[in-house]
Amino acid sequence: MFERRVMAAWAAFAGIAVLSAGLVLRRPDAQRLSDLHIYYGAAKFDGPLYDYVASNGGPFTYPPFAMVLFRPLSLLPEATLGLLWLAMTCAAVIAIARTVTRRPAGTVTAAGTTTAGAGTAGWPWIRTPAGARVLVAAVATALLVSAPVQSNLRFGQVSIFIVLLALVDAGQVVPARYRGVLVGVAAAIKLTPLLFVVYFLVAGRYKDAARAVAAFVGCAAVAAVVMPGASVRYWSGTIFQTSRIGDLASLGNQSVHGMLLRVGLSPAALPVVWAVLIAAICGAALLRARQLHRHGEPVRAAVLVGCATVAASPVSWTHHQVWTVLAAMLLVAAEGAWRRVAGVVLLVVMTLSLGVVLRGVALYPGWQFLLENARSVGLVAVCVAGFGGVAVARLRSTRLRTARRIAVAAVAGLAVLALTPLPAGADPTFKAYSADDLTNPRYFYFTGAPVPGQPVTFLVRREKTKVRVNGVVGAEVARLRYTSAPGGAARGIPLLDAEPGVRTFSFRSANLAHGRLEALDAAGQVTAAFTNLG
Repeated sequence: MFERRVMAAWAAFAGIAVLSAGLVLRRPDAQRLSDLHIYYGAAKFDGPLYDYVASNGGPFTYPPFAMVLFRPLSLLPEATLGLLWLAMTCAAVIAIARTVTRRPAGTVTAAGTTTAGAGTAGWPWIRTPAGARVLVAAVATALLVSAPVQSNLRFGQVSIFIVLLALVDAGQVVPARYRGVLVGVAAAIKLTPLLFVVYFLVAGRYKDAARAVAAFVGCAAVAAVVMPGASVRYWSGTIFQTSRIGDLASLGNQSVHGMLLRVGLSPAALPVVWAVLIAAICGAALLRARQLHRHGEPVRAAVLVGCATVAASPVSWTHHQVWTVLAAMLLVAAEGAWRRVAGVVLLVVMTLSLGVVLRGVALYPGWQFLLENARSVGLVAVCVAGFGGVAVARLRSTRLRTARRIAVAAVAGLAVLALTPLPAGADPTFKAYSADDLTNPRYFYFTGAPVPGQPVTFLVRREKTKVRVNGVVGAEVARLRYTSAPGGAARGIPLLDAEPGVRTFSFRSANLAHGRLEALDAAGQVTAAFTNLG
């Protein structure tokens, strides 16, 4: 009976994997495995590596060692590589699932010895080998359907492999004499795992930290020998050019930095606020990870540090957020109903886009902001609060009361924010189109002419994550302006000469429910105003 359950569980995983891969392969050429296309094109490029721009507009942004590893794969035809990459991604999901479902090894004593794990923390309801196999399949399936893993599949991303390398290394799955090496290799491909070196030091894993640094430096040295020009250019300047990665204020960037950009902080205040928050968040995560390590839960500790890397990085796109999904699963496995409920909620957040799903019930701009940044908020909560389990369960009652007070204050703060009007900067999706975009039918789709007596005539089109407005204005309109939320700053909308006697405009926004579009005459007086556009 249990074996049939095991087979059924893995059949469900396989079915979803095949369906997901099929959906990826059905996407238009320009959108199919777009990041893998960048890696492949950069490997074939004869010029300077960091001058390369793919046909889809994306540059190569990783350290040179990533290209050293990728060039052998580029010997395959791109279509074949795409199929192989999808299969490798699914295999990595299974390996990650097997790692996070391992039972804690035990507790590290003051003398440095390890006691046998009591089995009370981490998937306590699994009591048979067959049940453990079902659990691996269930975790792999839940991980597969999450937004971060689907994003890895859709874009052909390397992030899932970075997570796997850091997890099995910091989670002490690899033999002791090799621990730290895979973290160093992962950091040489993508810099964010360097935070694990700090964790090794905080946790007293000094040899692991030394091996990680040695592996990182060694990989960079190999890249410098193979690609000297690219290495000099990357380490001397390209590494700091975050603008090459994309619009850091867009909703896909769910790091703390991205959320602060969407709040609309001034350029002067942003670095200071970000640095203070990251120091506090990463400090809390590292201290809790040390507790978990000392109580024989290295996998949980590794996941917590991984979440800190997502929070701390200036840019954490959806495909980077696999760590948060793992944190949600480990919360489900923790003792205590509240932690399990929190894990289920976080898992839902990491699977669905709440800003899109609940757009219709977002009655306040602040509420919409919280929905759109739910992954950032959940990520910070995990870093600060941890998973519960052994390390947290042994907190003294006074500290527990303090933690509860902080939690209540945080919930109250979120409630206040949900009811607070936000500045226009909190709508990172907003963009007003210029004359260079006039030929794009996606932006300029209105085909009518100005209606006499109506200052503005327009149509609204809805897309999955944004709403577009395109129309024309009458002769009495001198300019247009749009306010995303009450109390926010107004933004100018360019009036463009589409043809003689016809002036058009087009803009997009994340949510028009609280927006206000105003037409002004030459004297600056409002001649028409439109609210409740969406």
